[in-house]
Amino acid sequence: MAKTQYWLIKSEPSVYPYSQLEKDRKTEWTGVRSFEARNNLRAMKPGDLCLYYHSNVGKAVVGVAQVLTAPGEDPTAPGEDWAAVSVGPVVAFQQPVELGTIKKTPALKDFQLLTRSRLSVASVTAEQFKLVLKMGKTALPK
Repeated sequence: MAKTQYWLIKSEPSVYPYSQLEKDRKTEWTGVRSFEARNNLRAMKPGDLCLYYHSNVGKAVVGVAQVLTAPGEDPTAPGEDWAAVSVGPVVAFQQPVELGTIKKTPALKDFQLLTRSRLSVASVTAEQFKLVLKMGKTALPK
């Protein structure tokens, strides 16, 4: 079995909050229009885990999602060179981890949320993922 990779995906809570993902049980992660973020989507594999970040309003990691499908063509851009995956909810954070807290955490100084702040799909190290989960007082379900 392939080793789990970790990612950060961003959504504005007014557009698609984590609570909506929990209700829907899965969604297509579409509409990404950055080449670097697209390449990150293309690197995703089913079973990979994603920190779910509410951008613009709230500015906090609020949950964990799981990649459900291999990357495919983005249905919102037929015939164009964009990618999409399906994701589903894993667990909502007990305590959201706010951007200000992340910025004050020395162990996260290289976190792509900070170093590549405009990127909507970013890679996360296993150590960063575990630390943010701990900061959110949240454990993955067994």
